[in-house]
Amino acid sequence: MICRILNRFSKDMGAVDELLPRAALDAIQIFLVMSGILIMVFIVSPWIIAPAVILGLLFYYARVVYLASAQDVKRLEGVTRAPVFSHISASLYGMPTIRSCNAEKMITNEFDALQDQHTSTWYMFLVSSEAFGFYLDVISTIFLALVTFQFLIFKDENTLSGNVGLVISQSLILTGMLQYGVRQTAEVASNMTSVERVLQYTKLDKEGPFESLPTKKPDRKWPQSGKIIFKNTYLRYTPEDPPVLKNLNIEINPGEKIGIVGRTGAGKSTLIASLFRLAPIEGNIIIDDIDTSTVGLNDLRSSISIIPQEPILFSSTIRYNLDPFERVTDDLLWKALENVELKGAIDNLNQQVSEGGSNFSAGQRQLLCLARAIVRNNKVLVMDEATANVDPQTDSLIQKTIRQNFKTCTVLTIAHRLNTIMDSDRVLVMDAGQAVEFDHPYELLQQPNGYFTRMVKQTGSNMEANLRKVAQIDYEKKFPKDISKENIVNNMEEKKD
Repeated sequence: MICRILNRFSKDMGAVDELLPRAALDAIQIFLVMSGILIMVFIVSPWIIAPAVILGLLFYYARVVYLASAQDVKRLEGVTRAPVFSHISASLYGMPTIRSCNAEKMITNEFDALQDQHTSTWYMFLVSSEAFGFYLDVISTIFLALVTFQFLIFKDENTLSGNVGLVISQSLILTGMLQYGVRQTAEVASNMTSVERVLQYTKLDKEGPFESLPTKKPDRKWPQSGKIIFKNTYLRYTPEDPPVLKNLNIEINPGEKIGIVGRTGAGKSTLIASLFRLAPIEGNIIIDDIDTSTVGLNDLRSSISIIPQEPILFSSTIRYNLDPFERVTDDLLWKALENVELKGAIDNLNQQVSEGGSNFSAGQRQLLCLARAIVRNNKVLVMDEATANVDPQTDSLIQKTIRQNFKTCTVLTIAHRLNTIMDSDRVLVMDAGQAVEFDHPYELLQQPNGYFTRMVKQTGSNMEANLRKVAQIDYEKKFPKDISKENIVNNMEEKKD
């Protein structure tokens, strides 16, 4: 999607800003000059009117035939160009992985296939343009022959040789200008495809209001507890598509730590998208007794912290990355860095961050995002597979920091590694956009054929045993009475046997 946007706001905007005005000005200028030449030629030789009309009709017909295909070819060229941009961007980003897997040849072959598709459409556009020019040359030659022979056929003793030379020379200029003018009008029509593609973005459905209405603006400290309710929630990315999130009905208590798991395409990230209202939703999402549909996007999104899988850092100072709105003191910023064990790696708060945070490791970038969330101090924290690309040591540090600094916060964690959510208060298992299981990990593991049980078994026998042990220990800490009661029942059954 990003590459489509780059494509339209680079190549298409370049055509709109540079090629289209130049072609339009040339076409207008040629039309005015041609009008003057035609008036002069018609006065000197009225017989030339008939061939000129025929010439104009032939040129117009050739232009219509050419544009019928040229615009579609131009549009197809734009469509085949986007995958090339996308492939280049993805290849550059994943260069270390490509080299480590020795996949250079495979990536090169994929690029060649995409480039061949784009080149074929571009070549088709160039060939059709050259063919159009050839037919215009043929028509122009026939017109010059008609102009010349009409002086031989319609002889007049009063016709001056100077007038004959004037008409022939001006007709020669006229045909050349007319050919170029028709080409430019066709170029204007072709470049209007770029205008059409850019204007499509101006007609996209707008998001909800950015600011809340004065009468419905939530308190500055909202949410204060972090209770979240999904009530009959559906989400679809386009009106014609089926819902990706289907009839979600769950209630998350204040301060709960919720793990969200599921296979690829199960709807985990879509659930988070619905929380931030990144797409239109049906039903209700209620945070601390306030329906999020009544809250402006600025108030809603600024009240929920998120640590994404790919950390986002700005090309600015450490201070700006942690507190872009300058709402807290430097002491709090240093404390946040200390909490994520980055205080020793930062010289000062004015230290520059390179583009994309390239002067920090992947783990350090993720820790900086965690420090930013600590500074924001929101009651709702979302972690979208935040530890998927970090080493186990950094993963452990992130989990430890969250337990210490977000004790009273509601934390939603999309899990890539199951060990990161086995001590959660509850685990939400998603499948095909629906919540199929929602309970403490230990309780879910008591279901032999449950979704979560099958996921744990797929990790291997050793890992499964460790995960079950972690879930049981956490369950015993949080529900000691339930465990003791269960043990008593088990002991009684053993004695009976």
